Amino acid sequence: MKIKPEELTENGYVLLDKLGHKELVPFIRTYIKKRTKYSMFYYISNFIMFGLVGYFFVQGYNLPNYSFGDRFTHFSYGLTIALLLIPLHEYIHVLAYKSQGATNTSYDVNLKKFYFMALADKFVANKKEFEIAALAPFIVITTTLIILLFLANPNLKLTISAVLFAHTAMCSGDFGLLSYFEFHKHKEPVTYDDVENETSYFYGQTSEREMTTL
Repeated sequence: MKIKPEELTENGYVLLDKLGHKELVPFIRTYIKKRTKYSMFYYISNFIMFGLVGYFFVQGYNLPNYSFGDRFTHFSYGLTIALLLIPLHEYIHVLAYKSQGATNTSYDVNLKKFYFMALADKFVANKKEFEIAALAPFIVITTTLIILLFLANPNLKLTISAVLFAHTAMCSGDFGLLSYFEFHKHKEPVTYDDVENETSYFYGQTSEREMTTL
């Protein structure tokens, strides 16, 4: 949006929530549990990826050369690769933010609470802009892995499906925030990051402004 944080109030927006980045995990847990299209998509995607892993894990179980140890090794490779994809995931977030007009981007990492964030300092994003920034890594990485899944040999299929499963699970933060936007969509929410104060702000339109724009 072509609006500065300090201009939100004069344009009819009120503060909905203030999220300290160290409190990200409980915030995500709250909104990933809400019944929204994004939370439902997240849970369904995890269920599908889990089923895919299970299928490739037991495929060929009755064959003489089947080895549980080998399958578990390939599954472990997938989990490791998913962790290594985290920097790429966050970099795609940054590219998506920049495509929407953000200029001052950065990253935040908390290994103790195991969260990673791409931040766009003082860039006010509306629902559409935030959806693009939040969904970009999931779409790019998942699409690439699905294409590779069709091209891979049986052992690599298990590894790739494990990457899909782990990466999808680790997208809970993205889908939790998207669920927040969807849950409050009637307020036309916007958000921006304050990197210096390690806080993200969520604003929504007041009922008075909604009435004047009808």
